[in-house]
Amino acid sequence: MAYAGSYRDGGPAARDAYPAAMPVTVKILIAGGFGAGKTTLVSSVSEIRPLRTEESLSEPGAVVDLTDGVERKTTTTVAMDFGRITVRDDLVIYLFGTPGQKRFWFMWDELALGALGAVVMADTRRLADCFPSVDYFERNRTPFIVAVNCFDGAQRYHPDTVRTALDLTDDVPVVLCDARSRASCRDVLVALVENALQLLTGSASYVTPAR
Repeated sequence: MAYAGSYRDGGPAARDAYPAAMPVTVKILIAGGFGAGKTTLVSSVSEIRPLRTEESLSEPGAVVDLTDGVERKTTTTVAMDFGRITVRDDLVIYLFGTPGQKRFWFMWDELALGALGAVVMADTRRLADCFPSVDYFERNRTPFIVAVNCFDGAQRYHPDTVRTALDLTDDVPVVLCDARSRASCRDVLVALVENALQLLTGSASYVTPAR
């Protein structure tokens, strides 16, 4: 027989004895070339003030941080961006923005560990800049999508045209987005999660082994 406040009737005593389970966490990477909009996407969709590791572009750094096509860019990420989205009490998404410059690629393996998938941000003015990210996730069999950031003044291309230019397989979605728009960024993340779940449930070969 259950009594008020007993463990059986779900009263306060039961809630104290059995605290709520820890939420499930999902890790998503935001990758892409220099100036493609990674930091902007994380900032737009994060529910918390995002952690940024940006520094001003320096004159010596201009030798490697080429700004052709993104001349208005004045900062660069030197470690990572971090944001959080609480979907519900038991599900939280963590966003990790990877640095785009070659000299920081050594960090990618650590950032990618345990990730559900990745968004590769693409700028059609510098499309070749996202090749390293595409190659990395293809080589590691990490589910990913390509999100073409539609910059003001940049020529618009059909997603199929971008797919052909990047030589992507049909199972890699290509979507258009505005990294400044929270709703647009949300749609990008939904597309990634749906694609990742489809790949992971359909083929065990996509599961990244623990190390």
